[in-house]
Amino acid sequence: MDILSSFSVFGSTLLSLLSSPTNLLLLIGASFAGIIFGALPGLTATLGVALLTTLTYGMDVNTALIALLGLYVGAIYGGSYPSILINIPGTAAAAATALDGYPLALKGQGGRALGLTTTASLIGTLMGILVLVVAAPWVAKMALQFTSFEFFLLALFGILISGTLTSPDLVIKGWIAGLLGLAVSTIGRDPLQFFPRFTFDMPDLDQGLEVVPVLIGAFGIPQVIRALRNKESLGAMQEFGRILPEWSTLFKNRKNITRSSMIGIGIGAVPGIGEDIAGWVSYGAAKNTSTHSETFGTGEPEGIIASETANNACIGGALIPLLTLGIPGSPPAAMLLGALMLHGITPGPMIVVEDPDFLIEVTAILVLCSIAMWINGMFLAKQVVKVLSIPAPIFLPVVTLMCILGSYALGLNIFNLYMMVLVGVIAYFLGEMQYPISPLVIGVILGPMADENLRRAMMVSEGSLMPFLERPVSILLLLVIVLVLLSKVPQYQTLKSIILKKLGFGRTSKKGA
Repeated sequence: MDILSSFSVFGSTLLSLLSSPTNLLLLIGASFAGIIFGALPGLTATLGVALLTTLTYGMDVNTALIALLGLYVGAIYGGSYPSILINIPGTAAAAATALDGYPLALKGQGGRALGLTTTASLIGTLMGILVLVVAAPWVAKMALQFTSFEFFLLALFGILISGTLTSPDLVIKGWIAGLLGLAVSTIGRDPLQFFPRFTFDMPDLDQGLEVVPVLIGAFGIPQVIRALRNKESLGAMQEFGRILPEWSTLFKNRKNITRSSMIGIGIGAVPGIGEDIAGWVSYGAAKNTSTHSETFGTGEPEGIIASETANNACIGGALIPLLTLGIPGSPPAAMLLGALMLHGITPGPMIVVEDPDFLIEVTAILVLCSIAMWINGMFLAKQVVKVLSIPAPIFLPVVTLMCILGSYALGLNIFNLYMMVLVGVIAYFLGEMQYPISPLVIGVILGPMADENLRRAMMVSEGSLMPFLERPVSILLLLVIVLVLLSKVPQYQTLKSIILKKLGFGRTSKKGA
């Protein structure tokens, strides 16, 4: 399809959707519902798309896509609300946003944080859409280079980078927390041979630990305990400033936005990874390239923009392998795959032949969904920001109830409540010892991928580690991991400074000048 034909299909699809009041109401309603799903702990984009799929059965394909994509885009963005306001990420994808969003809210700039978050999410989504329509075949081809070896290394990198970025004092504490989460993720039956591990003959542990109760317990329970202990509100009620986006700040961060978008799209295009890791990697890149990295974690707008741009750009990236290969790039995309098949659409290489206009139509719908998300986000921000003024004795029972419902709703299993409380208490004491909690949760999320792919890789290579050194992508990931580890070793930094000085790259003293 040539460019003119693509623009023609894009324009006609937009006009068709905008001319229908029913579609517009559905678009706004689905986006609104998605934001609520993302904002409430325990309700995720994956769950929202799964629940909505059955309700779209009687709709035509385009109408169903409006509902499903509207909810998907809204839910990925919605997780930033509780991250900024009460330091409890609504979704794992928004965990990195809390690092600077919550401190900014405590400074009385919650409105500014929400305004930047909403607009950064819009820009990230639009950037992802642009790459989706322009570079889908090429990016999908690159993603096919990943095998079990690369998937294991990518999961390990995600855990290490999370620990590196969130440690308040010693970086090794972040790595320990991440590896602890990785160890916890091995509880349950082995996914390849179905052998029970660390279940202690408890049937409830056969399926392993559910991510949602762990996520809610790790972030929610410690926050509730600290607020009750200190007898304070979850946020300091001060002047919020304006909620409208600061275009000047966004313009100054144009390089950050571009880089974060590319990171989100690239990670989203790798099947099975998703938005969770995109925010962390982008946040790390922003911190490492910033001229004032020491301010990250204290309310730095660059950190918020980086994480939110990346996790929303990941949506377009996740749809690239879904639509061109039939391989979902993230858990919500996997639910979307099932929805498309329910409507008689089979994504894959033949989709371009069977329905040449389908990719452009999806692009048009995503553009409208992103705009609806921004409109809903700016409207809701004015209301949600009032949460900061609610006293702890009133608000904490509501937060606790939400945590309980979010954990119990997953399979209606009372065991998840016990696990949520246990994880929450452990996370509280770890936090008191200055161990970051985010790497622990990331370890639980990425642990199954690391475990399964490492064991499968070892089976394929018959126990040999040489394939890790024989595959180009694997070698690149290994080098990145080694550099991350070495960058935190004092001896390495000293040696690096000496070498650079010998080569003439060191700083020239005033005397020498």
